[in-house]
Amino acid sequence: MNETPALRRTELFGSTSEEDIDSMLGCLGSHMKTYRSGEYVFHMGDMTSEIGLVLEGSVYIENVDIWGDARVMRTCSTGELFCEEQAAIPNEPLMVDVIAQEDSRIMFLNASKVLSTCPHACPHHRHLSLKLTTMIARRSLGLSQQLFHTTPKSIRGKLLSYLSHESERAGSNEFDIPFNRQQLANYLGVDRSAMSNEISKMRDDGILESKRSHFKLNERAFQ
Repeated sequence: MNETPALRRTELFGSTSEEDIDSMLGCLGSHMKTYRSGEYVFHMGDMTSEIGLVLEGSVYIENVDIWGDARVMRTCSTGELFCEEQAAIPNEPLMVDVIAQEDSRIMFLNASKVLSTCPHACPHHRHLSLKLTTMIARRSLGLSQQLFHTTPKSIRGKLLSYLSHESERAGSNEFDIPFNRQQLANYLGVDRSAMSNEISKMRDDGILESKRSHFKLNERAFQ
């Protein structure tokens, strides 16, 4: 199967011509693999030198603590990368499981070959390496922001930190967030029911208005 059209729809390869993609794939140590829904792509403790790129379907990244409680860290849909940070660091064990959320096709790329210049020193390969570095930096920034939002001790403090940040990013006190309630609870590391109760209390206190993923912060939120 010719994967080039699907690759051109991804952020990593989106600005690369089909001809350049075809010439690069051999240099990048690429190979395809398919997974059934629920099948493990990686287990916690595995080490990998390969970056996963979802070309069809989706995977979710899950952490299981020593008590057996599982928490979904994030979901990677078609066109998104996973394990790029771990693959870039030799012999770094994964702290998560990666599981196919549905039947999926995944292309694996050798991280060291993506990040280093090939013997031909082709400009499109250098551009790809820079693009991947930018994507990793953006992911790192996102994790730093998440840490900032989860630092407050109370659920209300976590919510206000995250929602005020989203308000600033939207340039308005009324905005949509990219999470449903369960995803928001996972992101903030709190129980969904407790978080929903706190949102209701904040609504009663006149701090915010909300409907599903749409929020409006009232003046009291900034006092």
